[in-house]
Amino acid sequence: MTRGASAPLFPAVGVDGLVPLDDVRAAAARVQGMIVRTPLLASPEVSERVGHEVRFKCESLQRSGSFKFRGALNFVLQLPHELLAKGVITYSSGNHGQAVALAARLRGVHAVVVMPTTAPEIKVSGAEQLGAEVVLEGTTSIERKIRAEAIAQADGLAMVQPFDHPWIIAGQGTMGIEIYEDWPEVEAVLVPIGGGGMMSGVCAALRRLRPDVRLVGVEPFGAASMRAALNADGPVTLPGTHTIADGLAPVRVGDLTFKHVRQLADDVVTVDDGMIREAVRFLLLRAKLVVECSGAAALAALLSGVVGSPGRTAVIISGGNVDLAVKT
Repeated sequence: MTRGASAPLFPAVGVDGLVPLDDVRAAAARVQGMIVRTPLLASPEVSERVGHEVRFKCESLQRSGSFKFRGALNFVLQLPHELLAKGVITYSSGNHGQAVALAARLRGVHAVVVMPTTAPEIKVSGAEQLGAEVVLEGTTSIERKIRAEAIAQADGLAMVQPFDHPWIIAGQGTMGIEIYEDWPEVEAVLVPIGGGGMMSGVCAALRRLRPDVRLVGVEPFGAASMRAALNADGPVTLPGTHTIADGLAPVRVGDLTFKHVRQLADDVVTVDDGMIREAVRFLLLRAKLVVECSGAAALAALLSGVVGSPGRTAVIISGGNVDLAVKT
């Protein structure tokens, strides 16, 4: 592998510039048996509270503790052996890093993960326990991206993009296929948004499988980079972010993820940290689910009434790597 070979592979998307449903289906077949087909759990208490049926898609029970393993595994499984010779690298607030570490371990290659200096200890130690080398850099997604790209160039590592790549989007879209297969009558799906890979994938699957479904993304008020991009008709870089939902705090969404959300999603709404805290407490005390703040954002939108009453609703609970230092 030559120096500079770590430039990201970017396979063709569909004629509309979006990831095709066939690619999501191929990803589902590729990762089958290696990921957990997470349950879609009925929630009678939330259903009674909001006046319509609600089910939780529990990605907090996914391997590595979050939905990120779907996309990371789909990506790493497609890298040719010659690009894997010296290992892989990524940049992450934590969950994607753990997912890449696990995917790399399954392929028997070395992984380097660049995380922020503010990364929760559970996510740093989680990546290390999976065999990854962790490098701490800065506090923003741009700072760790620059550091990761420099290491990749110097050491000949293959870059595993965190969200703005067709393979990542297709992998995350496998959730959408599962939701449709397990609950074809679903009328709305609420999806947390960080960089937008999960929202893009779920939209890429469900908009084709169930065209009339309502697809709503949810961001923290203090890190609403997708909402800002939609308002500006293109990705913008936020001057900073401030939220307890560390996994939903990139300062800029991807070009490809923005395109998917703009063309396929119905809306993107925001919730404040108080709403997120309430959702975390509800999930722990009433649903007996351990969920991190980022993973509870979609439920926060439903419980607070931000999304109204959208009918039979699947709420994606995206991660369970709880930072015990965060007071909820």
